[in-house]
Amino acid sequence: MSAPGPGAAAAEPLLCADIGNSHTTVGLVADGEVTAHWRVATEERRTSDEWGVLLHALLPSDVVLRGVAVCSSVPAVLQEWRQMLVGHFPAVPHVVVETGVRTGLPVRMDNPREVGSDRIVNAIAAAELHPGPAIVVDFGTATTFDVVSAKGEYVGGAISPGIAISLEALGRRGAQLRKVELQRPRSVIAKNTVEALQSGALYGFASQVDGMVARMTAELGLQADDVTVIATGGLAPGVVDECASVTVHEPWLTLLGLEIAFARNS
Repeated sequence: MSAPGPGAAAAEPLLCADIGNSHTTVGLVADGEVTAHWRVATEERRTSDEWGVLLHALLPSDVVLRGVAVCSSVPAVLQEWRQMLVGHFPAVPHVVVETGVRTGLPVRMDNPREVGSDRIVNAIAAAELHPGPAIVVDFGTATTFDVVSAKGEYVGGAISPGIAISLEALGRRGAQLRKVELQRPRSVIAKNTVEALQSGALYGFASQVDGMVARMTAELGLQADDVTVIATGGLAPGVVDECASVTVHEPWLTLLGLEIAFARNS
């Protein structure tokens, strides 16, 4: 963790957790800065006590938490987290971002309850940290696109299969294909099967992002320079440099959004 400056008091950190379909990202956040972070597998069979033991093992022994903020796209795991927070962190206030929680973000959808809490949290952070129209591209199990208007409203988005599951499915269903690591090949026009898969994945997904951003920007009636395109998610580092439309890479966007949501409910 980073130390406070001379004469400054160390702010008590907030424990933030983004429970995704494949991985759970946990971090300590203080005043908009992620001071420590961990990424663990989201295991649906893990009990509340197992989650508690895991967190206590990860956290520094001398840490004093000011609270816990959680968002989840996996209901079964969220249920265990609720029990864990009561049993292992009983004196620590917590906020679970879900329907009914104050977010300060109007959701202009046919059914706001359908929008994943992680996508809402990303939009909260985008609206707070990058005022003006924004598109958040989250590279996770799915690749999601979330649009925030100039008024700070969540106005919709899109969902497509993620990079990892697409490569996995191709390796399973293609008789002469195999699983490959997402790396930049020597050229777009590949000379072998491994690099052909890498080229299709890397440049194909980058082109998908640029194409979707262009279509969304046009539908908003805006120019490319009017919109901030924010990349986040565990798989973003592998592809973000090839996305011409991305203007900002915020690896901890969800954790920062959770801190903002916690403050709005404290």
